[in-house]
Amino acid sequence: MTATPAQPYSPLVPCVRRVSHVLGSVRRPLPGAPGGPVRDALMLMGLPLAAALMLPAAFAGGGTRRWFGGRAESQRAEAQAAKDAAAAAFYELDTAQRDLRISIETISAVDDSPAARRAVADFEALGRRIDEASSRYIDAVDSHDLDRDDLQASAASRARTELTAAKDELERVKQELDRFAGSLGPLIGKAETQLARLAPAVERARQALLAASNALDSVRASGLKADDLAARLAALSPELTKLNQGAGQHGVPQTLERAERVTRQAEAIRVEAGRLPERAAEIDHRLVSLRTRAEALTTRTEQVEPVLSELRRRFTLACWQDLQHVPEQAAETVRQAERKLAEARAARDEQRWADATALLSTVRALLNSTDDAVSAAGDRLRRLNAVQKDPQQEIDRTRFAIRDAQRLAMTGRTTPDPRHARPLDDSVARLDRAIATLEGRHPDYWHFLTETEAVRQTVARVVTQIREERGAGPH
Repeated sequence: MTATPAQPYSPLVPCVRRVSHVLGSVRRPLPGAPGGPVRDALMLMGLPLAAALMLPAAFAGGGTRRWFGGRAESQRAEAQAAKDAAAAAFYELDTAQRDLRISIETISAVDDSPAARRAVADFEALGRRIDEASSRYIDAVDSHDLDRDDLQASAASRARTELTAAKDELERVKQELDRFAGSLGPLIGKAETQLARLAPAVERARQALLAASNALDSVRASGLKADDLAARLAALSPELTKLNQGAGQHGVPQTLERAERVTRQAEAIRVEAGRLPERAAEIDHRLVSLRTRAEALTTRTEQVEPVLSELRRRFTLACWQDLQHVPEQAAETVRQAERKLAEARAARDEQRWADATALLSTVRALLNSTDDAVSAAGDRLRRLNAVQKDPQQEIDRTRFAIRDAQRLAMTGRTTPDPRHARPLDDSVARLDRAIATLEGRHPDYWHFLTETEAVRQTVARVVTQIREERGAGPH
């Protein structure tokens, strides 16, 4: 057979020869170990793995290799084509895996939900599948030197078969990886949304803290203390430190939650600081108002005793006995209110705003109870005078309420519902008994008034029940 004429010399040929020699001679380490013969050889030359794997194909026509025609060269060409296709498949899979790893790391950093943890686990399982397919490909490349001059047709055929199988496996795994990547859309969208919120949330927290600090400075400049607010602001300092350390150290969800919490608390401090002058003025006004009211109640309490004297003179014991201790109790309650008022003034002077506010609320409650007790004596005398003069007005008012309820109970019915009729009938009888107590030499007018009031309350409850059952509005 005539030797093929030597090809023109190229300086790249020795380089490619050395790569092929190294690829054919070094053995691949155990699965799972970093690198491999192909990768190690290429790293020695400083070449990227996926790109360098295709170098022999790029220069297959150069060099001083003797070429032989016939079946061997045809098989060699097919094997080389299979090798190029496998290298391309390997490159695409490696690129897709690296791109997807970025998405998985983003999801893992942002989302700790079961779905996110499941996605990470699935990606790790796919990574093992990729490692297996890659190992098969690298083994196939390591096992066959397609540049040998004495390459047999059978060896080239085996190389083509193994490289084609490796390519097919790489493509199948790539399809699985693509399907998995497609399923991550919602998780990636959620993660990207949280990442987009992160920087603005942290900046809002910083600005809120700055605004709170400025508000405190302004309040102090006006002569007011704000020690409690300053303590609350100082307590947020460790939170600001963590925000400045970043989500990489503390996690995205935790950093978002911390930023929102700091913003809320700092904003509350700013608002309270801004209201402090108004709050001080309000406390001053309440101190004056409650002092005036306490003095007025002291005067009114002194007027209760003459009212009780008239009640004792004109009405039976049952009409006033529950009021006989009102003067003493009212006077003591007013004194207690005055002591609390003095404590509130001291708290105001010391700018203990919360204590001053609480004490003023106590004073107000004490004066309200005193006002009610003092008013009860005069109101009792007024009502007893009215019923003594004309009891019929109270009787007519109560009977009207009963009749109105009875008409409502009969509306749309031929006979009333016993649940409504019974309490109304009992109310009629109770009113009659109350009227009977007015007979005699010393009528118990207060018992009469309490009974008529109780009858009207019973009737009102029946009316409410009827309307609720019928789903009707007021008649």
